[in-house]
Amino acid sequence: MEMETRKVAFYTLGCKLNFSETSAIGRQFEEHGFVKAAFEDAADIYVINTCSVTDHADRKCRKVVKEALKHNPEAFVAIVGCYAQLKPQEIAEIPGVHAVLGAAEKFQLVETLAGFQKPAAGQPGRVFASPISEATEFHAAHSYGDRTRTFLKVQDGCDYSCSFCTIPLARGASRSGSVQSVVERVQKLAATGVKEIVLTGVNLGDFGLQGPERERQENFFDLVRALDEVDGIERFRISSCEPNLLSDEIIRFVARSKRFMPHFHIPLQSGSNKILGLMRRRYRRELYVERVRLIKEVMPHACIGVDVIVGFPGETEADFLETYQFLNDLDVSYLHVFPYSERENTLAPTLPGRVQDRHRHERTTQLRSLSEKKKRHFYEQHTGLETAVLFEDDVTNGQMEGFTPNYIRVVAKYDPLLVGELKRLRLTAVNPQSLMEAEEVGIEVFQH
Repeated sequence: MEMETRKVAFYTLGCKLNFSETSAIGRQFEEHGFVKAAFEDAADIYVINTCSVTDHADRKCRKVVKEALKHNPEAFVAIVGCYAQLKPQEIAEIPGVHAVLGAAEKFQLVETLAGFQKPAAGQPGRVFASPISEATEFHAAHSYGDRTRTFLKVQDGCDYSCSFCTIPLARGASRSGSVQSVVERVQKLAATGVKEIVLTGVNLGDFGLQGPERERQENFFDLVRALDEVDGIERFRISSCEPNLLSDEIIRFVARSKRFMPHFHIPLQSGSNKILGLMRRRYRRELYVERVRLIKEVMPHACIGVDVIVGFPGETEADFLETYQFLNDLDVSYLHVFPYSERENTLAPTLPGRVQDRHRHERTTQLRSLSEKKKRHFYEQHTGLETAVLFEDDVTNGQMEGFTPNYIRVVAKYDPLLVGELKRLRLTAVNPQSLMEAEEVGIEVFQH
């Protein structure tokens, strides 16, 4: 491919980790003289970062490719991400796709495209995808310029073997950088004015496996303690951490931390021990209860988010009701609910007791309704309290939004002076859109 082309656009499907990696790839293009363009701006190159967790990965990929070529029929289209690692040949057959890069190749995208010619019309795209066993190097990444909060990737891959999950097949074994390398990246981000960093990874709590031999040299608690001492960053958040890896010492440290926010996202997946066993999860519901209990004991205002999968093979109506009641009784703040979706090369589809699609949908609807009730109750508990809100740069209909330390979303009239600023406010009421309204109370910033 000739490298005179200078406009590149990106589209990201999936998780925060994908967003951070898209930003990292984007910076590589910019270092080679490319200008980052909006998706609709007739870019010369389109890079689509795919996901294997969300439903209908093939359909979504095809749709984005089709839209890209509407904006520029002559554009070069490259596909990266988890779905690209799992189904490279299938993606290469999508009309308009010119290159597919796997997990070990995606960070060499710019170099791969140098001198690369498009396949002839009607020919499949070219595949650059090694076996996932070759994805052994840790590539640091962070999002920047796309959102006010920066997502910082500190860990990749997973050594677990949950029966529903393709992530180990798509991203490989667990691996990390060093604590020192992460601290240095955070110091550089602080120097650019970043105020909030969200730590991300595939299995974040497993941080510390380093080098070709993946030796356990450090752990996640070491990282948390080191980052708490970095000047210039106002807030850190822990994105998602397995309950068996979110230790008591981490929870207690966050409670007295200078910079880590009282906000946890802890995957549960099921409130039934029977289903947790079939899922091959590494804990049971009793441990989850203990994690929530300790968080609320040392941080009563903490926000706790929960991932749940419904309709897993073997989940009876009684099992679902057990999960519903478990969550209803649990002092958590919101739920991310996913209907179970079959994935090739996983154990789950071979299990007996397939749940009909309509039951999966009904159970998803019930738990999402419960989530709304949980979230509103959590918000209402905080009306009248004073706290600090960090406002973001997204503006819709003349309004902007920000977050409290414990992740309550606050809405305010747009003011350019508020973007990226911490403002002391009193939380006043939850509006019909389930956003918190607030009023100004002073100029000092309240620290949690």
